[in-house]
Amino acid sequence: MAAATPLPATVLPVIDLDLFRENPTSVAARGECLKAADALITYGALVVKDSRVTEEDNEHFLDLLEDYFALPTEELKKDERKEYGYQVGVTLENTEKPKCKSDDNCLKIIENLAPSERPLDILGHGADPKCRFFWKMTEVPPYKTAFPSLNMPNVVPERFTDVWANTLDRWGQAMKNAVEGVAEMSSLGLGLEAGAFKDSGRYGPHLLAPTASDLNKYGKQDTILAGFHSDLNFLTIHGRSRYPGLHIWARNTGQRIAVSIPPGRHLLVQAGKQLEHLTGGLVKAGLHEVVVNERTIEVINKRKVEFPDRPLIRISSTFFWHLSSDVELEPIPELKERADTLRDLNKEEADEYPKMKVGQQVQNELRHIALMA
Repeated sequence: MAAATPLPATVLPVIDLDLFRENPTSVAARGECLKAADALITYGALVVKDSRVTEEDNEHFLDLLEDYFALPTEELKKDERKEYGYQVGVTLENTEKPKCKSDDNCLKIIENLAPSERPLDILGHGADPKCRFFWKMTEVPPYKTAFPSLNMPNVVPERFTDVWANTLDRWGQAMKNAVEGVAEMSSLGLGLEAGAFKDSGRYGPHLLAPTASDLNKYGKQDTILAGFHSDLNFLTIHGRSRYPGLHIWARNTGQRIAVSIPPGRHLLVQAGKQLEHLTGGLVKAGLHEVVVNERTIEVINKRKVEFPDRPLIRISSTFFWHLSSDVELEPIPELKERADTLRDLNKEEADEYPKMKVGQQVQNELRHIALMA
């Protein structure tokens, strides 16, 4: 099977989730499902349109998280849960390391890119200067999980006990609804049952993961805020940030794409390692970085004038959607067969996807990025 014909490097396919929600069996909805699967195979990413998403909810969310991450470090540290692999509460700056810095396959990908399309140099980069807060958006499983440290209760910051849960749950639920719709559409587009992915993630340790970069400290052009990497989960969904800086790499173009999410009811979705594993490499986890570029500098200068009293902090409203920790993770045979054909056409090297529990895969990845001992 050949991959879809690449679009221009600056354009990602826009998938209309509303068409699917209105009538999942319609010809138009079926077309959107095929487009979603094609986009994930070709780009590892897509833009989804969902009328349930509101800019107002995103703005409230961004305001709250700017205020939170503007707190002194000693106060933020109260919300740190290192003993749980930082999978709830706050992760402070210069803690998480980009996996690609020490991953031979990832370094080989960078080496094979044209010099003009490569990410900023991660070999000279230490841990990422970003902070993050993990807020669980999970359904408690009706069984005892083998991975309790990945399924711990949430942390609520002392300063924001009256608004924290409502604000995060409202925006997080909007993104969770959208990404689960994409999971259904992509499974149908790949020739599976609608619930093949969504049902396997019903009890997943899903994380609303607002990520913060202090642009007063790290606002110089060509600063790496999040080094070149892919995400360890199944699908990642992003709302609009107030500051540009996200670059992604499409599998079949070798080109760096500066991502711009359309205004209004649109979100960005990227494939993660669990989806890559389950499809045997038919869908590759999307590689990306967050950096300070020229557009970031322009917006920094503009916001200094227009909002002089607001914290100068870049917030990424990110949501990591996971498969359930106790699910067996192994390639689906019919998808692996398609992956092998595509890999041969693209002259790609074969990757190994051994059978394991999802929770084990997550723990392996967390150790690789220095979040778990």
